Amino acid sequence: MRFAFVASDTPVAQQARRKLAERYGDLPPLEAEVIVALGGDGFMLRTLHAHRALDLPVYGMKLGRVGFLMNKHQLDDLPGRIERAHAAVLYPLQMRTTDGAGNEQFALAFNEVSLLRQTNQAAHLEVKLNDTVKLPALVCDGIMVATPAGSTAYNLSAHGPILPLDANVLALTPISPFRPRRWRGAILPHRTLVTLRVLEPGKRPVSATADFLEVRDVREVTICQAQECGVKLLFDPEHNLEQRILDEQFAAE
Repeated sequence: MRFAFVASDTPVAQQARRKLAERYGDLPPLEAEVIVALGGDGFMLRTLHAHRALDLPVYGMKLGRVGFLMNKHQLDDLPGRIERAHAAVLYPLQMRTTDGAGNEQFALAFNEVSLLRQTNQAAHLEVKLNDTVKLPALVCDGIMVATPAGSTAYNLSAHGPILPLDANVLALTPISPFRPRRWRGAILPHRTLVTLRVLEPGKRPVSATADFLEVRDVREVTICQAQECGVKLLFDPEHNLEQRILDEQFAAE
């Protein structure tokens, strides 16, 4: 089995990479069958973005603070663990932003696309689903669209729902909503086109972020699932991603 090991910049991850490479060999990602990512969830997201075009499965080992998308770090029996692993396909969101000059920018997000106010002024947003305006004016700190894999991250912190991986839905979750008073978000079919228009952008500027890529002073943001850009993550069978998402709904803390 041909491995490509990639690691975060932390000393512990770099040391683990050296030991694994000595044991199993290390090839450039272009020549590998599997990419092994060593770090935390943030590094896993960067690995997925960096190597998505190679269409290779990615197996993560937790060597960071957060490891929801990672397996336990272990030196022994890596080929056996890969062979027994369960695969989960993650489909990212595609974000398109438009600024005041009409410039467009595109980005992918495996966790979420979030809009946030840039100043002390609350954001005023129009929320449209497909061709229908659902909220003419949402007053809030921000709003996000989260994938099932990302539903246990920022989305959960903002009191959004945890989504099963195979449910074919997305979470639309407001961040500190002020009006409408009782609106707490929605669960959307995964093929929904979400359009978020910034009202009063000069007075109430808003930024948009797809995972870790931020665009400032946006005027309009469209978000949809990118079905053609799926990536395959590998998980040990005793703790696969579907089970982790299910268990998270019963976590005591």
